Amino acid sequence: MKHRPALALVDALAVLVFAAIGRQAHEEGAHDAAYAIGQVVGIAAPFLAGALVGALAVRSWRDPLALRSGLAVWVGAVVVGMLLRWAFVDRPPLSFLVVATVSLAVLVLGWRGAVRGIMRLRHRRERQHA
Repeated sequence: MKHRPALALVDALAVLVFAAIGRQAHEEGAHDAAYAIGQVVGIAAPFLAGALVGALAVRSWRDPLALRSGLAVWVGAVVVGMLLRWAFVDRPPLSFLVVATVSLAVLVLGWRGAVRGIMRLRHRRERQHA
């Protein structure tokens, strides 16, 4: 697969989307774009670190679409991310743990499923036209 490095970075984008959605859902005041971006990166940082731990543990860049890669990145993001958040920010409530776990699963595993589905459709069409 020729796009492996780019696909491996999609996990970072998924975590940033998670943080941006969470920030937007709980933000009460209006701030400039630089402030908002800084907040999103700050919120995402522990989860990005966790996703990196998961990715390194299974070398997800070798096969970024594999379920094994997605599960490792997801579990790393949730477990390490929550531990870092607990250590440096605050103790997250159970509701946040549940929402973050489900949201990160949808984002981190979901993009893989979508790409694999598109690849299957392309392969099927190529076989039909061959």
